[in-house]
Amino acid sequence: MCDPVLVPVRFSVLAESSPGLLPRLLQPLAKRDLTVDAMTARREGCDMRVELVLEAMPAEMVHLVAGNLGQVIGVMEVRVDTGSALKLVA
Repeated sequence: MCDPVLVPVRFSVLAESSPGLLPRLLQPLAKRDLTVDAMTARREGCDMRVELVLEAMPAEMVHLVAGNLGQVIGVMEVRVDTGSALKLVA
């Protein structure tokens, strides 16, 4: 069996601010036994901008997690940055 290809990933999420938002955003990662390496969240008026960074995530899971994040109630936008350049920034 081949080892999965691991890539660095940053998910940038814009969502309506609510008390339960952060745990709901972590759930798609937790159910795949993934842990974020860094997380930032800041409020922007009535919205919240959240960044979830993983230094090494199985490449085949990136689109699945992005899709799940987009389905979280209140999420308006999900951006995904992957690749070696991210490792220098994160």
